[in-house]
Parts: sequence; structure tokens; C-alpha cells
Amino acid sequence: MNIYISGSMAYDRIMDFPGRFSDHILPDKIHMLNVCFTVNGMREKFGGTAGNVAYSLSLLNEKPIILATIGKDYANYFDWLKKSGVSVEGIKIIDEEFTAGAYITTDRADNQITGFNPGAMKYPSGYNLKSSNQDNSIALIAPGNLQDMAEYAKGCKNKGIDYICDPGQSLTAWEKEPLIEWIEGSTMLISNDYELELVMKMTGMDKKKLLRLTKTIITTLGEKGSLMSTDASDIKIPPAKAGDVVDPTGAGDAFRAGLLKGIAMGKDLETGAKMGAVAAAYAIEKYGTQEHCYTYEEFNERYRSNFGEV
Repeated sequence: MNIYISGSMAYDRIMDFPGRFSDHILPDKIHMLNVCFTVNGMREKFGGTAGNVAYSLSLLNEKPIILATIGKDYANYFDWLKKSGVSVEGIKIIDEEFTAGAYITTDRADNQITGFNPGAMKYPSGYNLKSSNQDNSIALIAPGNLQDMAEYAKGCKNKGIDYICDPGQSLTAWEKEPLIEWIEGSTMLISNDYELELVMKMTGMDKKKLLRLTKTIITTLGEKGSLMSTDASDIKIPPAKAGDVVDPTGAGDAFRAGLLKGIAMGKDLETGAKMGAVAAAYAIEKYGTQEHCYTYEEFNERYRSNFGEV
């Protein structure tokens, strides 16, 4: 199956401050804040919604096509993707920009200060979706360039390609009518419970009305698993058992990869969501969004230990 992943490519630069931010911020001087935090060092991780989902799909023996932009500092990321067996054919290089980057500094009390540079993500990737094999294709439209998100949905509708709406962090950038148009005609809307509440507030629609726009709504619920909703029923999907929970960041992207793998295999959506739960369990056992690694055989064995035969 052709799996298109529209979203962001980013570098996450993670820094630790050995003290507490509050010890260096004077409450009566915040109107003229001017502080510098000297950190212990910096770790650079590969990230972005498209990169994260595609990486986990590669572990599941799929060959997704990423639809995104990346900046002039693309070399290390491209090397990593190629090493992981992920194609870079759909990634557009923006030579005058850096790759989108999040600069995250955490203090001893787990407070965080983050600066985000959208960089190359400010530009649409403009990939031409192929229509010759639409019955064997699916697209995940994840948070990234807003023009891409809207245009790829239109392209999927025009070419008869099923697509999944994954609004995530992009919700604050949408207006009501474009958001409704984006969801209408999709095969699925996937979000966490907070994002779903925001979608309902922005559209003025409850879940029942949203299900007139899309066939299925999957709501991820963190450690409580997920909920799959259709016109006919709500099905609770339990979480998969994980080892040590090190970092929940990236669990949602891994879940989407497992779900897409199930769809590519022709499994029902309940099985796909359970596969997503297993993929998410692997992700939270490592620090970073593309640090987990497993063989397809190991994945299937963990699935069986949680849910029985695939």
C-alpha cells in the first residue's frame, strides 16, 4: 500500500539547566525580563510529525512517502532516514531556511522554556499525489504547513485517496469553515481528548455531528488507551503494556504508525488501533521520538502477549 505522511520535519534540541528558572526570574521585573541560562549541554534528536510516523512505519516493514519540507541543514536527517529505509523523494529542500527546530530547556523542577523556529515548515511541499493506484493508497495529514494540510486533503478527495485528519498542534491556526471542509470527506479524525474537545468547540459540532463529516473518530487517551467511535458504536482500546516509561513524547506518532500498518495489512480498525497501542508502548520506553527500535517479529510477539493473535 502507498502510505503518504504529510507533516513536519524538525530537529529537537534538548538542553538541561542545572538550577531552577524561578531562582533567576524576579517577579517584580518580568516586564523587562533579561536572563541567560547556562545549560549543561545539548542533545539533538530527529523529530517532526512526519519524520516520527515514517520512522515507526519503517520498523514495521512499510515504505512511507514523507510529504514535507526541510531546510539547508538536511544532510544528517536524510542520512538517518535512508539508513532507516525511508524514502526522501517527497521531501522538498528549502535552501534559504533551516529545518524547523524546537529548542527545549528543562530545569531541575521539570519546568520548560521552549523556542520554536518553523524555518522550512513555513513553505508548502507541493508534492503531486499519484492517482493511478488510489484504491491501494492512504494519507495521514498531520500537523505541519497549514497550506499543505488543506491542499493534500483536497488532492486526496479529487483523486479518491482515503485520508486521515490529524490536526494536533495545528488547531490554533485553523478557522471554523476551513477546518470543517478539511475534515469533511476524510476516512478518520484522530486526536487526543483535549484536541477533540477543541475541534468540537471550533466547529460547533458534537461527536455525533462530526461523524457525519468523517467515518471514524479515534481519540487517544494516554495511559488509558484509546477510544474508537463510529455511528454504530464506541469501542475502548486498552493500552499495551510497556516496560519503564521514560518519555511519553512521540507516543501519539508511533500509535499512528501502528494504526496505518494495520490498515495497510487490511485489518479491521480495532486491530489497527491495538497495533498502534503496541507501537506507542515501544516509543515511551526511550527518550526521544525516534530512539526506539525493534524487529517486526518482536513487534508481533508483543502484540500477541497483549492482545492475542494479530
